[in-house]
Amino acid sequence: MNTATGGQALYGAHLGILMLEARFPRIPGDMGNATTWPFPVHYRVVRGASPDRVVRQRAEGLADAFIAAARELVADGVDGVTTNCGFLSLIQAELAAACRVPVATSALMQVPMIQSMLPPGRRVGIVTVSAEDLKDSHLQAAGVPVNTPIVGTEQGREFSRVVLNDELEMDVAAAADDLLQAGRRLVSDHADVGALLLECTNMAPYARLLRAEVGLPVFDIYSFITWFHAGLRPRAFGPPVPGTAWRGV
Repeated sequence: MNTATGGQALYGAHLGILMLEARFPRIPGDMGNATTWPFPVHYRVVRGASPDRVVRQRAEGLADAFIAAARELVADGVDGVTTNCGFLSLIQAELAAACRVPVATSALMQVPMIQSMLPPGRRVGIVTVSAEDLKDSHLQAAGVPVNTPIVGTEQGREFSRVVLNDELEMDVAAAADDLLQAGRRLVSDHADVGALLLECTNMAPYARLLRAEVGLPVFDIYSFITWFHAGLRPRAFGPPVPGTAWRGV
């Protein structure tokens, strides 16, 4: 007898993504573009969570809305929850405590692991959408040393302006140039940087260009969440399973 058992609303999407309420373009590679992911994802928009309110206003008054949306994702059947803004490290502990599944709010959470892999004398540098708004509290909430080198793209002309002001159009080439300029400035000002971490989830489309430009490893939300998902849904390699023979090749 072959019997299927239910119990939840959705199946096959093990990762839930909490989205800011925004309208700016989300090109392939962006966390909010579903074609970015090599696995199914389930989205939930947190109403009222604009880029300005989350980044510039420290997500004040939004924790309950994020918790409610995360709980809805869990009730729908996801096995882990993430968000699409690195500045939400501020609610990592609160969100994790409120959910019964693993929570990974911010790409910043990778920094301690990356640091442990670097040679002595090297450290991680962060590229962010707004250096002036990324405070010690954001870093501490993610386990990041407060003396970590940080450079923002707000000195550019396109990327930060479009994302933070939630504009409808983006010059992708200009946005890429903003990232490259920020990366060059980071490694020029801090010769001991051995790897880059992109705080902003909208920066992932440009990670490969930045890697080629600065010649250093570049980590982002894509690297973090594909790792996170691998724990939620380990890859099936086939046998061995109990009672099954396996032949190595």
